[in-house]
Order: sequence, then C-alpha cells, then structure tokens
Amino acid sequence: MSFLLLAVALLVLPSSAARRRLAGLERGPEPRGRPGWQPRWWPRWQPPKPNRPLVVLAGTALGVLAGVGGAIAGALLAATVWRTYRETTGQRDRLKSSTALAEGLSAFVAELRSGAHPAKAALGAAEDAEPPATEVLRAIAATSARGGDVEAALADLPEARHLARAWRLSAVHGVPLAEVLEAVRRDLDRRSAFARQVHARMAGPRTGAAVLAGLPVFGVVLGELGGAGPLAVLTGTTPGQVLLVAGAALICAGLRWSGRLTRQVIA
Repeated sequence: MSFLLLAVALLVLPSSAARRRLAGLERGPEPRGRPGWQPRWWPRWQPPKPNRPLVVLAGTALGVLAGVGGAIAGALLAATVWRTYRETTGQRDRLKSSTALAEGLSAFVAELRSGAHPAKAALGAAEDAEPPATEVLRAIAATSARGGDVEAALADLPEARHLARAWRLSAVHGVPLAEVLEAVRRDLDRRSAFARQVHARMAGPRTGAAVLAGLPVFGVVLGELGGAGPLAVLTGTTPGQVLLVAGAALICAGLRWSGRLTRQVIA
C-alpha cells in the first residue's frame, strides 16, 4: 500500500523539470538569440571588425621582408583585400536587413488585418523581429501611439524610406495600410530572392577571379622549385622591386575590376 501511495505521489507532484518549464511559461519567452542558460547580463560577443589602417599596416609590415617594393606591394594588396571584404559584408548585411524587414512587415500586416491599431500592431510585430526591422517597427509604434507624423519618422531611417512613401500613399489616397505594406513586403521578398539567386550564380566568376589573382604567386613558387630563383630577383634588385610593385598593382586592379563587374550584376 505504501508503495502504491508513493507512486501516486510521484505522478501527481510536478518534477523539477516540469517546475522549471512552468516558471519559464510564467516569465514569458526569452529574448531571441540568447540561450536559456546564459545570464541576462552576459554580454553578447561579436567578432571585432577589421580596421583599414591596421590591415594596411599589417600588409606593409609583412611586405617589408621583401624590401621597399614588397612593403608597397603588401600595402596595396592589404587595402584591396580590406575593400573587397567590406563590400562583401555590406552586400550580405543589406540582404539580411531586407529579409528581416520583410518578415517584420509580414507580422505587422497580419496584426493590422486582425483589426489592431497600427501602434499596437507594430509593437507586437517588433517583439519577434530582427534588426533593423525592430527599430523600424518600434519607431512606427511610438510615433503612431502619440499621434505623430509616421512618414517623417520613417524618412529619418535609411532602411525605411520606402515604407515612408507607402505610408504617405495610404494616408493621401486612402489605400488600406495593410494592402500597401503587403505590396512593399512582396517587393522586398522578390528583391531578396533575386539577390540570393544572382549571388549564388556569381560564385563561379568570383572564384575564377581569385584563382587568376593567385596565379602569379603560383608562378613564383614554381620558379623557386625549378631553381630559377625569382624571389632573389624580386627582392634583391631594383628592376625586381619595380616589377613586384607593378605586379601587385595589376593584381589589385584585376580584383577591383572583377569585383565591380560582379557587384553591378547583383545590384
């Protein structure tokens, strides 16, 4: 009988895991992107962004081993690599921002169609949105709640200027706000899908440009293995130093040219 009562008690009383789940439901959902075991005050680590002067200085320091010409060539190559990195990350950040804004608008439109006030709808959509959609939706909620000019508030945000035009279209011509914002969301989705498709298709040309840029280095390595000693000529003679700088400049020009062509296609 005692064993039976003990079994019933174990079934009725909530376990520690169940109590933790119930406490979590009472507290509400945790912020996105933050693991449950991590304290709320724990800072989110982000990798440091490279600084252009430091990158150029590092390239110059490495190139000094090959003489004055090597230092100039190293600075040119480092600056080109840094510029290419910045442009690549900029394209990725713009694509990520467009996707986040489209998802935020989708939730905002759903709230509007359910009959919510724009301020409440924007605030509700901002809870699950990602930057920069969070800032945009919170600006809409704050401005709309106090009866301010939402169009002017959106015009101050670079990523939301097209939303400002959509808001004005709804206010001036009486078009339902949900329909206008839905059209903006569909446009963002199409642009993002097209950008991803083109970016994937341009992976081959970008790889080919990188391989062509590395061929001179491969040629120097083959020359050293074959006993021709090109490094001694490039680092120990004046014509070699001039050729080293000229070769680095041509490599940088080729990388910049190919990068410009691929960016024009994506843009």
